[in-house]
Amino acid sequence: MIFRMKNALTAAAVLVTALMSQQALAHAHLASASPASKAEVSDSPKELTLAFTEGVEAGFSGVSVTGADGKTVTTGKATVDAADSKVLHIPLSSELKAGDYRVDWHVLSVDGHKTKGMYHFSVK
Repeated sequence: MIFRMKNALTAAAVLVTALMSQQALAHAHLASASPASKAEVSDSPKELTLAFTEGVEAGFSGVSVTGADGKTVTTGKATVDAADSKVLHIPLSSELKAGDYRVDWHVLSVDGHKTKGMYHFSVK
């Protein structure tokens, strides 16, 4: 009887751990970006491409790009890639001058979780 109770408790603990780890993985985290974090590009990018670990909702996602001078770069509306809901495209409205740039991003994953983060890149 005690042996069965121990087995049941062990199984319940494994199940709870598995369910909790699935919730932690449900958030959309930045998997890659173009330009990449800490990248030094020679030409001004025409858009930013951010790939996440989960699908994202374009209407509730976006970025703010700030130059080293503290001025915000004008961007177009963020769109989700037609072939992959994990990829967000953000067009840049003007050419970026040489310098360092900070990208602050925020997304709403398709399962309703919000995440945000930031990274830097530079243009030669």
